[in-house]
Amino acid sequence: MKKSLLLLFFFLLFHGGFAQNENRPNIIFILTDDQRWDALGFAGNPIIQTPEMDALAEEGTFFENAFVTTPICAASRASILTGLYERTHGYTFGQGDISQAFMDQSYPVALRKAGYFTGFFGKFGVNYSEFSALFDVGESYDRNGNFKDRRGYFFKTIGKDTVHLTRYTGQQAIEFIKTAPEDRPFMLSLSFSAPHAHDPAELQYFWSEEFDDWYEDVEIPAPSLGDEAYFLDQPDYVRMGENRTRWHWRYDTPEKYQHSVKGYYRMISEVDAEIGKIRRTLVEKGLAENTIIILMGDNGYFLGERQLAGKWLMYENSLRVPLIIYDPRKAGGKRKEDLALNIDVPATILDLANIEIPKSWQGVPLHGVELSERKSILVEHLWQTPIIPPSEGIRTDRWKYFRYINHPEREELYELREDFLEKRNLAGDPAFQEVLLQLRGQLEEMINAGLEERKRLLSQENP
Repeated sequence: MKKSLLLLFFFLLFHGGFAQNENRPNIIFILTDDQRWDALGFAGNPIIQTPEMDALAEEGTFFENAFVTTPICAASRASILTGLYERTHGYTFGQGDISQAFMDQSYPVALRKAGYFTGFFGKFGVNYSEFSALFDVGESYDRNGNFKDRRGYFFKTIGKDTVHLTRYTGQQAIEFIKTAPEDRPFMLSLSFSAPHAHDPAELQYFWSEEFDDWYEDVEIPAPSLGDEAYFLDQPDYVRMGENRTRWHWRYDTPEKYQHSVKGYYRMISEVDAEIGKIRRTLVEKGLAENTIIILMGDNGYFLGERQLAGKWLMYENSLRVPLIIYDPRKAGGKRKEDLALNIDVPATILDLANIEIPKSWQGVPLHGVELSERKSILVEHLWQTPIIPPSEGIRTDRWKYFRYINHPEREELYELREDFLEKRNLAGDPAFQEVLLQLRGQLEEMINAGLEERKRLLSQENP
C-alpha cells in the first residue's frame, strides 16, 4: 500500500510539473538591426518582400506606433535588457560595462531563475563581461570590422561552408530548438546584425548570393523630403555630423541610392527567410502551438530623407520601428495604435512567462491595460560625441517636441496628425507657444524622474 502511494505521488509530481511546463509558453524574441517601421510589407511597403514577417503580423498583433526610447543600438539594447530608459540605466557607447545593479534584474536573469532554458545568438551590443553567465547557451558576435569587404558579414562557417551572418544566426536558432530540453520551456533571443550596413566597406550592404536578383528590376522611388532644402534647414552640427557623412557613403548619387536601398531590402528579406525556417522547425518539433514570437527593430533608420543616413536624431525615421507579437494561443489579426516602446518588451516577456515584473522597470506589458493609459513617451540620445549631437524630446499621439542638449536654443515642435513627415517646425510660431511650454515642462519632469530613479536604484544593492 505504501509503495503504491509512493508511486502515485511521484507520478502526480512528474506529470504535474510536466503539465505546468507545457502551459508555460516558449518565447522567441527576434531583434533586427536598423530595420525601420515601414521596412516590411505588412506596414504598407509595396516593394519589400517579407512574407514571414507579414504572416506573423497578420496572425498576431501589429503595433502601428512602436518606438525605441533611444535611437542607437547600444542604448536601445541596454533598455531592452533592463526595462529602463537610457536616462536611468546610463549606458551607451564609451561607458564601459553596463551597471551590474541593472543586469541583476535583466530579463535573461529573471527567466533562468524561473526555470526557463535560455539562449542568445547574435549581436549582444552591450558591454558586459559576464555575458557567458546570462544564458544557458549563447554566442555573441557581430559584423567583423577587420574586413573592409564582404567578409565583414561572411566569416562564420556552418560545416565547411562560410555563410552570411544571417544564415549562421538562423541555423543557431534551429539547433537550439532541436536540442532544447523537453521538460522545460525555452526563451531564445536572436539578434540579427542585418540589415545594418558594413560601415568600413565601400559597398556597405552584403547579402547571400541567392538574393542577388531580388529587386533587381525595381526602381526605388526617391526618398521623401529628399530635396536639399530639407537638409539646409538642419543646424550646422547636424549638417556636418555623422548623419551627413553616411549619406555620402550610401545615397549621394542615384546609383549609390539604388544599390543601398535594394541591399537594405535584400538583407531584411534574408532575415525573413530565416524566420520561415525557424517556424518550420517549430512545426516539425511539435512546438509551434506553444511558442510565442516577438519581432522588433533596435532603432529606426534614414533612407535618404533630409539627405541624411543613419539614425540618432529625434525624427520618426530614427525612432519608429516594427513591433509584432505572435501568440498562437490567441486570436490574431490585431492592430494596436497605442504608443509601444522597446522598454515594454522585457516586461511583456516576463508577463507572458508568468514571472513577476521588477518594480524598477519603466516599461509595461504590451497586452496590458497600462499601455492604453500611456499618453507620452520620453525619447533621448545622450551620447556625447562630436559627430552626433545629443538630443532629447517628448512624443504624444499628436505632438513631438525635441531639443539639442548642447544647443537648447534649438527647439522643434511638430503636429503629427497633420504633419506626419515633420516638415513644419512650429517652435517659433506664437500660436503654438502654449503647447511648446507645456511639452517642455513635461519633458523636464520626465528627465528629472529618470535621474532620480537612477540615483535610487544605484543606492540599493538590488534595484
